[in-house]
Amino acid sequence: MNGAALDSEKQPAGRRCGFVALIGAPNAGKSTLLNALVGSKVAIVTPKVQTTRNRIVGIAIRGRTQIVFVDTPGIFPPRRRLDRAMVQAAWSGAAAADYVAVLVDSARAKDDRPDGASERILAGLKEGGYAASLVLNKTDKASRESLLKLAQALDATNLFGRTFMISALTGDGVDDFADYLAANLAEGPWLYPEDQIAEIPLRQLAAEITREKLFLALRQELPYAATVETEAWREQPDGSVRIEQLIFVERDTQKAIVLGKGGRQIKAIGAASRADLETAFERRVHLFLFVKVRPGWGDDPDRYREMGLDFPE
Repeated sequence: MNGAALDSEKQPAGRRCGFVALIGAPNAGKSTLLNALVGSKVAIVTPKVQTTRNRIVGIAIRGRTQIVFVDTPGIFPPRRRLDRAMVQAAWSGAAAADYVAVLVDSARAKDDRPDGASERILAGLKEGGYAASLVLNKTDKASRESLLKLAQALDATNLFGRTFMISALTGDGVDDFADYLAANLAEGPWLYPEDQIAEIPLRQLAAEITREKLFLALRQELPYAATVETEAWREQPDGSVRIEQLIFVERDTQKAIVLGKGGRQIKAIGAASRADLETAFERRVHLFLFVKVRPGWGDDPDRYREMGLDFPE
């Protein structure tokens, strides 16, 4: 899904392009919105909080505008080293963007106040002096009265130039948001080929898809401290690909959970991941999963580099 940069001198005049950072609390719906905007699955989605760990770039074209969306990890009070790296990545993504969209889960708001995590993000926006739009998400799960109260209260903070009410899940309001961005980003050459929808190495995307299936299958059984890495990627003569991945956990008991009785759980995870991988890569995939116990992997700089995160001291 990576492509070479385009030659700006060979592009037609009148094009627009810009980076839009999607920030918000964990489970605000950023990854679901990114997939809806791009029109394809480029970010994994699970009910588990803090699913997105690194910066994911999705690319959408609206008319003559190329919009480069940056899906960032959810912003929350960090407790561990990995938490700090994720929050740092989120704010770095916002600082580097041309435009910031703050997603707030309207279904979790109480009266005219957003959830606590979103309030902390508002404080960070004010401190950093960001120009942003407010995106009230999950409107399909909130009453019109509560949405209006929340929108009025957040508008009174004077932090937002525009407010959008959307449901990333149903698609309601998503086109209006994208059209506004397309009309207001600065004129400039496109940065990616027209057929490119994401900036993520295939090996990393493959690992993310398996991690999604891992979390969906085990839910609360598996602690947050688990990750997936693509160890080998081998092109086959028949056009298929052989992918070998390592699932890292911290204890033997967690390994047993991932494997399941008689290996049934890991087989089910592999089958679900393989199906998504074949859809994403449009080719046959031979997937091999291995579970490895690595105590304290969350303090290993190599794991952070593999996830595209800076290692916080």
